[in-house]
Amino acid sequence: MNSKFKIWLSAARLRTLPLSVSGIIMGNALAVQSIDFSYSIFILSLFTAIGFQIISNFANDYGDGIKGTDNNLRLGPERTFQRGLLKASELKKGIIICSIISIFLSIILIYIALGSNSFLVSLLFILLAFSSVISAIKYTLGNSAYGYSGFGDLFVFIFFGIVSVLGAYYLQSKTLDLRAICFAISIGLLCVGVLNLNNMRDIANDRNSKKNTLVVILGIQKSKLYHYSLIIISAITLLIGVGVNQLLNHQFYLLIYFPLLIHFFKVSKIKESKDYDSLLKELSLTTFFISLFLFFNFSLN
Repeated sequence: MNSKFKIWLSAARLRTLPLSVSGIIMGNALAVQSIDFSYSIFILSLFTAIGFQIISNFANDYGDGIKGTDNNLRLGPERTFQRGLLKASELKKGIIICSIISIFLSIILIYIALGSNSFLVSLLFILLAFSSVISAIKYTLGNSAYGYSGFGDLFVFIFFGIVSVLGAYYLQSKTLDLRAICFAISIGLLCVGVLNLNNMRDIANDRNSKKNTLVVILGIQKSKLYHYSLIIISAITLLIGVGVNQLLNHQFYLLIYFPLLIHFFKVSKIKESKDYDSLLKELSLTTFFISLFLFFNFSLN
């Protein structure tokens, strides 16, 4: 494999991609039983979400790099700009190219899903696509980067949860309901949990670099309590979405809760910031597993 291609793969941070598509899978899980369910829409939605995530990863690599937040004191994996593998100009081009591709995929997806008869709804989705790109870029880039002022959690909840799940569900079903809202909240909170783990790991370096994440604002102990609340509320909304009767009649649905219980226990035992890093991947994969589990079970039923 070409070494430059490997570097770009590293910048794309493939380990973040399962989390980025969890909301899409969850939204489609709710619609999969419909006779009008389209796998073309499903697949295009997945690629669009991946595109948005890669934009975010390139922008974070560039933004944190030029601001000096990515330095030798950071506990997470070294990024490509920090290691000198990609120049700022190269990352800029990567961001622009990925943005164009993602918007192009979004327009195709919206046209296939909604056609030409739903102009206002199509326009809303196009605006959401542009907002997703801007949000991905503005997390760390610019003087008003929201990731540096404590708003990262809110934006992750909105775009990874609400927009991702409800958007994916609407494109398939052309409607919204309470179950979709519950699943959107649940997935959104789990995604915020992943960000919170990342910020708890990096609290010391973020504080020194003037990156005022919510963890820096709250402190580590309150951030732990905040993390517990994210997991608990996510579990409750997931329960409402699946339905109590469904859980009672099909106990295997309880399998989705075991990874969350284990995660809850592991977080309670952590004493050192660096130990949060291993839980990042675990919670990301747990969120992905939950969405995939429900997709397959709903499709079989």
